[in-house]
Amino acid sequence: MEEKDFEFDENSGDEEEDSEGVPFEEGIPDFGKPPDRSEGERDRDLDEKEVSVVGVFEHLEPGASQPAAFVLLRDNAARCVPIWIGRAEAFAISIALEGATADRPLTHDLMKNILTRLGGNVEKVIIDDLWHDTYYAKIYVAVDGQTIEIDSRPSDAIALGLRAKAPIFMAEAVLSQAAVYEE
Repeated sequence: MEEKDFEFDENSGDEEEDSEGVPFEEGIPDFGKPPDRSEGERDRDLDEKEVSVVGVFEHLEPGASQPAAFVLLRDNAARCVPIWIGRAEAFAISIALEGATADRPLTHDLMKNILTRLGGNVEKVIIDDLWHDTYYAKIYVAVDGQTIEIDSRPSDAIALGLRAKAPIFMAEAVLSQAAVYEE
């Protein structure tokens, strides 16, 4: 098993993949009802822990033709959570971590620009749920004295949160379920 820092390859991605980098499969099993992602969840106590983005990495499984990308998050107790993401999101997060910018705005730059021009700002990002190996996140945006909760994929929430310099949190329940400890 080989892990390395993420490097963007413009020629990759010719295979049909979903947005989080997992090939589509026919006959997806029925896992039951997914978590309720409606806006009224704010009352739920998540016991949020701030996490930092360690980096974006690639992992090549034996027999795989292409490496898969993941973002690695860590809390202050050294618990690490890898979240598998798509190559485009990996590139977007890598650029934000490096403090680099593209010649023209990328999707997450555009989202930040739109929010800013409309008078909003990203207050925080929370990775708040894990269900059947799928992570869920929310972006909290302040506009006109109100906070709006927006459902998001974690990769997009992280990419936007980094650009907005907003803190990134993870629910304790998610950390407890998914964390691995550094050696």
